[in-house]
Amino acid sequence: MKIQISSNAAAWYKQELGLNTGDFIRFYARYGGYSTVQSGFSLGITVDEPMELAVKTVEDGITFYIEEKDLWYFDDHDLIIELDSKRQEPAIQYQKNN
Repeated sequence: MKIQISSNAAAWYKQELGLNTGDFIRFYARYGGYSTVQSGFSLGITVDEPMELAVKTVEDGITFYIEEKDLWYFDDHDLIIELDSKRQEPAIQYQKNN
């Protein structure tokens, strides 16, 4: 699995969360909400240092990552994040690995 994040989406996170170069954003499985990959769960984010890093990408000086314990949530899907230009917020997509 991999994380793909557009530079515009990364810049949005950086500005909205007051991040600096070298900071980390963790994506994790959150109980409740809606997801197209796991019923009864949704994608959470937090600014946190990695403990058991499984997947990462770096964009605009920020490391976006998923820990080993949360890989099950993605069910062999890549995480794709782009900026929705109309709503001016991140748009999350999951794409099945081949």
